[in-house]
Amino acid sequence: MERVYTDLTADQTDATEIARRVRDHWGIENKIHHVRDTTYAEDASRVRTGTAPRAMASLRNLAIGALRLTGCDNLAAGLRRHSRDTTRPLTTLGIT
Repeated sequence: MERVYTDLTADQTDATEIARRVRDHWGIENKIHHVRDTTYAEDASRVRTGTAPRAMASLRNLAIGALRLTGCDNLAAGLRRHSRDTTRPLTTLGIT
């Protein structure tokens, strides 16, 4: 059985390029999935039926993206700061 991990053939790439692609993949893992689990305890979520898990992941991604757009480096602190003022999340998203 042959496993394909890239769209490039052996003649088109080398070990350096494959390593770069692997790092890029894990960069996504670290930036999104790991953050969602550590900040929102997503793996412990009891939301498991229908489209609810996907909807919750989308809402979490929206919150993470909005906080990053504001320059927030510490998402947990950003969430606490935004939760104290009920209008701040809407203002961050440009909704008034």
